[in-house]
Amino acid sequence: MKMKWLLLNIRLQFAVVVIGMMGSFVDAGVAEVVRPNFIVIMGEAQGWASMSVELDDAVPGSKDGFSRTPNFEKLAASGIRFGNFYAASPRCTPTRAALLTGKSPAQLHMTFVGEGKREEGTILVRKVVPPRGVLELAEVETTIAEVLRREGYATGHFGKWHLGRADLGKHGFEENDGANNNGGPENVENPNPKQAFLITEKGMDFMARQVKAGRPFYLQISHYPGRGGTDARPETYAELRKRAVSDEEVRKIGAAAVREDMDATLGMLLAKVDALGIGAQTYIIYTADHGAQGGDANGPLRGGKGTVWEGGIRVPLLMRGPRIKAGACTHVRASTVDIFPTVVALAGVREPLPSGIEGGSLVPVFGGVDDAPVKRSREEFVVHFPHYDKDKLGPASAIVLGNYKLIRPYETGVARLFDLTKDRGEVHDLAKEKGREVAELERRLSDYLVAVKAEMPTINAIFDPSTAKPFEERRGGKGGNRKGDEQ
Repeated sequence: MKMKWLLLNIRLQFAVVVIGMMGSFVDAGVAEVVRPNFIVIMGEAQGWASMSVELDDAVPGSKDGFSRTPNFEKLAASGIRFGNFYAASPRCTPTRAALLTGKSPAQLHMTFVGEGKREEGTILVRKVVPPRGVLELAEVETTIAEVLRREGYATGHFGKWHLGRADLGKHGFEENDGANNNGGPENVENPNPKQAFLITEKGMDFMARQVKAGRPFYLQISHYPGRGGTDARPETYAELRKRAVSDEEVRKIGAAAVREDMDATLGMLLAKVDALGIGAQTYIIYTADHGAQGGDANGPLRGGKGTVWEGGIRVPLLMRGPRIKAGACTHVRASTVDIFPTVVALAGVREPLPSGIEGGSLVPVFGGVDDAPVKRSREEFVVHFPHYDKDKLGPASAIVLGNYKLIRPYETGVARLFDLTKDRGEVHDLAKEKGREVAELERRLSDYLVAVKAEMPTINAIFDPSTAKPFEERRGGKGGNRKGDEQ
C-alpha cells in the first residue's frame, strides 16, 4: 500500500514538473512574440543644451530658451534623461562606429573622419604627426544589427552612414538607403531638409511592414548635418524669424530652425508608434554623434565639435520604453559604447557579447537612481582624438574618472586637470595642485591606450616652427545667415 502511494506521489510530482516545463515553454513563446522593438535616432552635432528640454535637472543652463522642441520634451517626459552622457568622440565617424559596435574609436582605430581629411595626417608643419586612422568599418566587427538579425529581428538603417563605402547589408542591415556620407544619396551640399523627412518616412514605412509581418525590429535613423537656414524648411525658418526679438535670437535662427525640423521628424515617429499600437513594447533612444560647432548650443560647457573639451563630447541621451521610469533624470556617467550592450540586454539575447565590448548595460539606471551600478570592463571613460582639428590644443586624449577629467595634449605633453562637479566650464586647471590625481589619471590613460592598441601621434622630426600655421579657432554660428551659419 505504501509502495502504491509512493508511486502515485512520484507520478504527481512528475506531472507538476512537466506542467511547469510546459508553462515555461509557453512563457518563452510569449516572450518571443513580445520582444521589444528599437528605434535609435542619431542626431548630428547636437549640443548638450540645444533643445527646450532641461537635459540635467541640476543645471538650469542645460536647455535652450529660444528653440521649441515639444516632441523632445514629450520623449523626455515619458522616459529618462542622462545628464552625464558622452559621445565616444568629438567627430561623427568615430562615434557612429562606437554605437554600432560597443567599442571605442581608439580600439577600432577609427578616430577621425573621411571626405578629404586624411591629408591632415601628413601635414609636416605641425609638432606631431597624427595617425592616419581607419575610414571603413571592418567587416570582422560585429554590429548591433548583426546580433539582432540572428535573433529574428528585422533591421533597417536610413540616413547618414559615414562609415565607409561597403554595402550596409554586410554589417547586418537588411534594409537601408545606402552607404551615405554628408551629401546623402544624391550627394548634394544640403541634403536637409529633404532628407530629414524622407529618412523618417522610410523608417515609418519600415516599422509598419514589420508590425504587419509580426517581426520585432531594430530601426536606426541617422540624421545629416544641419548647419543653418539652408538646411531647414522655409516655413520653419520664417516662423523663427517672426519669433526672434533680440540680436542673440536672430543669430540663432538658422541652427534653431534645423533643430525644430528634427523635432518635427521625431513627432512623426512618435505618432506612428502610437498609430501602430506598439508603444508598450518599443524602446526609443535618441543621442548625437558629438557636440555642436560652437555658440551657446553647448550651454555652460567649454569648446565644441572637434575638441575634447566637454562641449565637444557631452551630448543628449533620451530613452523611453518598458521598465523606464517616466520623467526621470540620472547623473550616472554613460557613453555611446553603452548603447550596444543595453539594446542586446533588453532584447534578451543569450549569445555572449563580442570580445572587446567596452560598454555596459544601462538597464540598472532605468529607475533614475544615480548610484545604480553599470558593469563595464573599465570604470574610466576615455576619448582618444590624436588629430588636428578645431582646437589649439592640437591632438589630445581625455580621461574622466569620478569627479576629475584630465586632458593630455600631445604637442606639449603638459596635462590639464579639472573637477567637473565644480567646474563644468573647465576654467580652473588643478594640475599643479593635484599632482597625485594627475599621476593616477595619466597612468590609467596610458594603460588604457596600450590595452586597446590605440594609434598614437608621433613626434615630427622635421618640424620647423617658422613654417607652423597659426591656429584659428572656429567658433561657428552666424544664426541669421541662411547661407553660412553652422549648427
